[in-house]
Amino acid sequence: MPLVQIKGVGGYLTLEEKQTLISRVTDAVLSVEGEGLRNVTWVTIEDVDSGAWGVGGNPVTPDMLREMSGRAAAE
Repeated sequence: MPLVQIKGVGGYLTLEEKQTLISRVTDAVLSVEGEGLRNVTWVTIEDVDSGAWGVGGNPVTPDMLREMSGRAAAE
């Protein structure tokens, strides 16, 4: 039973983007492990509170990630 756990800064990805990520990660796993495992492949996404994730000693926020990626700020 493949299990993929993804953690990211909460508030950065929309629900639709998370669903796309789940679908694509599932497809990537099955391309290696075999299509027969689709019904038992788990992908979870855990949101870490903004500011509770740090890189290089600095907290990371959704706005910082949007600036880095060139994505527009959420409305």
